Amino acid sequence: MYFAALLARTEDGWEASDTELDDVETLSDLADLAREASPDEDTVLVLIEQEDAWFGVVRVDGEDDPRIYVSDAAAAARSSYGEILLTDELLGRDPDDGDDLDALDLDGTEDGESDDDEADDGDAVAGAGEAVPHGPVGDAQILDDLGVSEKELRSLATDAVTEIAEALGASETLETVR
Repeated sequence: MYFAALLARTEDGWEASDTELDDVETLSDLADLAREASPDEDTVLVLIEQEDAWFGVVRVDGEDDPRIYVSDAAAAARSSYGEILLTDELLGRDPDDGDDLDALDLDGTEDGESDDDEADDGDAVAGAGEAVPHGPVGDAQILDDLGVSEKELRSLATDAVTEIAEALGASETLETVR
């Protein structure tokens, strides 16, 4: 069971809206959805929670690149919504690592290569298949300026979205869409 909501900061406080993520396929789609929630380019938080398995926070400030925090990358990787958040950049992967052409030696120097060069090519391919790490990934300071410290964010487990909303002073607002 998933819950996803948008919290947009306005002059009058936080405004919440329930959101459907069925049409969201990429992080860019999610960022666009968040920007639509705040025409004044204010801060918008996308809060996503899958029962007590994992939660994610995406912060969009105007046209800036979205900032992301995921509480458990391995759990999120098993979720279609989590996969949206777990970008190569967030996981510290080179997006080209998965390119099978990188494994091929097409430069015609195979006769003169040392064993060390061949080992490096193998490592690049192996890196593409690395497991997603267990535990948190992303920007743990994503909510620092809003009153939720890195330590507090990392300590959240059950009912994380509700606790975040309480810390922001938006719990009643969030409950209207829950």
